[in-house]
Amino acid sequence: MINHSNENTLLDDANSPELDKKKMGEITEDFLKVCDNLKEASYQIRSRKFSEYPIFVATDAEVSMGQTLFYPQDFKTKYEYKASFLEEFLSLNLIGPESEVLFKENYKNADEYCCLFVKDGNFVSFVYVPFPID
Repeated sequence: MINHSNENTLLDDANSPELDKKKMGEITEDFLKVCDNLKEASYQIRSRKFSEYPIFVATDAEVSMGQTLFYPQDFKTKYEYKASFLEEFLSLNLIGPESEVLFKENYKNADEYCCLFVKDGNFVSFVYVPFPID
């Protein structure tokens, strides 16, 4: 986790080699159950000009951010999935204003990758997962 000068700044060099392979496997397995829906939601967020930086919150606990898209029982997933975007993370000070440019520079192509903000117990991180190729 990279913490910049602001303690409230949360920015991760997503998918770093230190990311636990088991955790990444769990996240990917869960993601595959909802990936088509998240890809469409990403497209809608961008095409309707809500944001160029969609972020999907995947959480195993209640969090007060984003709009719920799917509950675990909807697709038999481990996580609840919520739609959010960079601007909400900035307004909640989860990404500090001094890290906005860094986040945008590291944000991957939203047509090819899903930006997940995963909150699983003590594990909290940005993770980029590629959308399956049609």
